[in-house]
Amino acid sequence: MGEFFDAETGGPARLELLSVDGHDFHVLRRLGYRSDRHDEVFEYPADLESFRTDMASVPTVFRWLVPRSGAFLPAAVLHDAITEPTSYTGPRVDRTEADAIFRTAMGELGTGVIRRWLMWAAVTMVTMWYAETGRFWRRIALVGTIVVITILGLLATADLVDLITWVPWMGEGPWWVELVSGAVGAILIPAALSLTWGRHALAGLITGWALAFLIHVTIAVSLVYALYHVIERIVSGPHDRRGVHPRCRTTD
Repeated sequence: MGEFFDAETGGPARLELLSVDGHDFHVLRRLGYRSDRHDEVFEYPADLESFRTDMASVPTVFRWLVPRSGAFLPAAVLHDAITEPTSYTGPRVDRTEADAIFRTAMGELGTGVIRRWLMWAAVTMVTMWYAETGRFWRRIALVGTIVVITILGLLATADLVDLITWVPWMGEGPWWVELVSGAVGAILIPAALSLTWGRHALAGLITGWALAFLIHVTIAVSLVYALYHVIERIVSGPHDRRGVHPRCRTTD
């Protein structure tokens, strides 16, 4: 089983972070990780001064499901480090292997099964987006999956409440029959689309299922956040691109 440790003392891991701007953080002590997947240990960050981490890179609208920090945080910082070859010492790994190490390490830290697989699928999407080969087609598969599932999910919902009646897999009958038919579609359609993700098909399957079953909650949360930001902007006034109010700027 893998193990995190303090790279300076060899003792228990001590993750100490210092906020840079509320989004990015300094790591104050080097950490180490012994992975069952590799003989050589990982030590990170290579340079405490230059390394930055944003902890778990979770979009705001998904933080109700996957928080930005938690028991998995040492694994998230490890993932940030080993996806940049100059940010750690240890075995060289590509992004796909870094994602797998991230998933395994989260499990070793006690992260729940569903949450760690969702987070692994999320970082795999980033890996696909920045792939060194076949980037264009991977991006098409990724975006296409999200767009198709979102549109079909909304159409299926409209059919369920009888706004439309022509979605083929919904059928005709009592509401519970259409609900079951919709659930079957939410399983089979993402499964088919995940095949376009190639070797990342499992991540595509998890992403598709999560989106299909959580689309309504995600849209609702997105609307609430959008409303909040509009009201905040009206009440607080303009901010620059860094989110800093003009009255709070300093000069050298």
